[in-house]
Amino acid sequence: MMDAQRAEPNMPYTPSGFFCDRLIRERERRDGEGSLGKPLRFSGQDFTALKQECLQKKSLFEDDTFPATVESLGYKELGAKSNKVKNIVWKRPKEICENPEFIVGGASRTDICQGDLGDCWLLAAIACLTLYEKLLYRVVPQEQSFSEGYAGVFHFQFWRYGDWVDVVIDDRIPTFNNQLVFTKSAERNEFWSALLEKAYAKLHGSYEALKGGNTTEAMEDFTGGVTEFYEMKEAPKELNKIMKKALERGSLMGCSIDSLVPARFETRTTTGLVKGHAYSVTAVQECKHTTTKDSKVRLVRLRNPWGQVEWTGPWSDNSKEWTSLSKDEKEKLQHQNAEDGEFWMSFEDFKKNFTKIEICNLTPDALEDDKIHKWTVSVNEGRWVRGCSAGGCRNYPDTFWTNPQYRLRLLEEDDDPEDNEVACSFVVSLMQKNRRKERKMGANLFTIGFAIYEVPKEMHGNKQHMQKDFFLANSSKARCKSYINLREVTQRFRLSPGEYVIVPSTYEPHQEGEFLLRVFSEKRNTSEEIENRIEADHPVPAPASAVGEESEEDQKFRTIFQEIAGDEMEITANELKNLLNKVVSKNQELNTEGFSLETCRSMIALMDMDGTGRLNLQEFRHLWNKVKQWQGIFKHYSVEQSGSISSYEMRNAVNDAGYRLNNQLYDIITMRYANESMNIDFDSFISCLVRLEAMFRAFQAFDQDGDGSIRLSALEWLQLTMYA
Repeated sequence: MMDAQRAEPNMPYTPSGFFCDRLIRERERRDGEGSLGKPLRFSGQDFTALKQECLQKKSLFEDDTFPATVESLGYKELGAKSNKVKNIVWKRPKEICENPEFIVGGASRTDICQGDLGDCWLLAAIACLTLYEKLLYRVVPQEQSFSEGYAGVFHFQFWRYGDWVDVVIDDRIPTFNNQLVFTKSAERNEFWSALLEKAYAKLHGSYEALKGGNTTEAMEDFTGGVTEFYEMKEAPKELNKIMKKALERGSLMGCSIDSLVPARFETRTTTGLVKGHAYSVTAVQECKHTTTKDSKVRLVRLRNPWGQVEWTGPWSDNSKEWTSLSKDEKEKLQHQNAEDGEFWMSFEDFKKNFTKIEICNLTPDALEDDKIHKWTVSVNEGRWVRGCSAGGCRNYPDTFWTNPQYRLRLLEEDDDPEDNEVACSFVVSLMQKNRRKERKMGANLFTIGFAIYEVPKEMHGNKQHMQKDFFLANSSKARCKSYINLREVTQRFRLSPGEYVIVPSTYEPHQEGEFLLRVFSEKRNTSEEIENRIEADHPVPAPASAVGEESEEDQKFRTIFQEIAGDEMEITANELKNLLNKVVSKNQELNTEGFSLETCRSMIALMDMDGTGRLNLQEFRHLWNKVKQWQGIFKHYSVEQSGSISSYEMRNAVNDAGYRLNNQLYDIITMRYANESMNIDFDSFISCLVRLEAMFRAFQAFDQDGDGSIRLSALEWLQLTMYA
């Protein structure tokens, strides 16, 4: 993200590369790329084209972007120096057994057996996915085989920070003594789960990158959803309603009972429930007893993925409670007496017996059923940049306000308000990006969180970035429970309709990374990054003083200018440097070493109206008026005696100079002009404003129809950028 000098350790980004990639991604999205129907090609690989090429050549695919080498295994415990990898041999399924198959008799949880990799979090999510065939076969395309059209190439699809990506792999899998080292199926000749794990490892850079995680992380990568997590002891009082609405919106829901022993040693209780085992919630209902007029009972239907072993307590298949329901109520609940792994229990027993519940809310594009009440989802990409927009949490008031800000408009209240309260229910998810992939470079998860502030009515519709004073004067309306070092922080809220500002941040300031902020709401909402308007004020330069009306300063400048310029009355960049430095050196408040030759060349490019590469007196006068104005702004924000301003204050300084920019542009300014201490000296400050002025002026010259976009040839683009 930043150049080598200023980057945080283990973040080897280059500004130009990052921003070019971001522009390309945004353009692809406009073309529909990244959707479920048109996923992005991971590593630029086209599955169909690669398969066709291999079939024509009668060769098996070998993936050079994730080769069958130790680099794909890992970097530390599975790295080149580890003894664990010395005897690992990469083999294709046809070298492991006689009759390999992709899927045998349908995909199920028994197809997922953990190997020598600590990725049980991933395998639990895969097991959960097998309960939802439609979703499973989006991740695991079915048309794959080891017989018909076999070319050693397979592909899988994952949701990746807002986009669906298609990941291509070859079928060489790590083995030891002809046994799979990592995930395997109970059926020795079934390989879909092992290949899925390989594709997921490729997505993150290596198998070792998958060590340790949270089931919700993988569930979201398989569905594109947002996951809420509740401990039953701390569950909200309206949990029953939350679950009911979640199912109405096609959400996936799982629950489990904590076990003191590891999950692989699942233990059965006296009432038939299994500790350390995942269940799925398939229905939430309320029904009437026939015995009493107003008595209602809340019921939850669960499914054991084993397809057997059920709850034997109240409301189990053959319990006496069913006799108190009418025939219509039984039909509504689809009650069956069958050992099929599915059973009902009361909501109260559900809360008493289970210890945690996870709700994965799906995006509308993942739900094909038109009858489902779909969520309204808004997605925003952002980044924290050291020295510009990595302000840390509210504990750091001098920088907190510089964090990215997102305006949230809650437009419609819920259909069924609680306690006659008019409010909007919504879920906020803040996800940090790419940290797992960057583990091999030493990156760890940041401690992240967010706060929500109500926007005063007089500021509704104003898209300006909220300033420091606003946060000093106002407390948050809502916030996440705690800052935590997980990939994602998610929380549900209920607020009155209106406008709010969401401020996502790391706990400490100066921590640099990318993130995704998503808002799921039952009713309409809009969220967008604040400050997406880009414009500049261009005050008309003051007319030149008439002869005889020159001020004392004008007269001094004319004299100095004539001395340097000579008879031609024009100065070069080098002469401009000498002239300006002679003047600013007398201003001790600036504490500056003067202007560089490069800055003076940019100044001439800005003011040179006749294309001579020199400035005449009139052009110089206009330039000096600007420099004086900018000098005043610099003095206002400069740190006493330092001769520089903090990069965090650059946002205000640029605004005072008449430029309205968005966060991406402030990020670029910080990377381009701040030093290692995240300060900007006078020369860099003036250089930045000269460049802004020049580029705005050039854009407006080309944008003759005023529609906010221009088209340049390669020559025009290079002429413009090289001279500026």
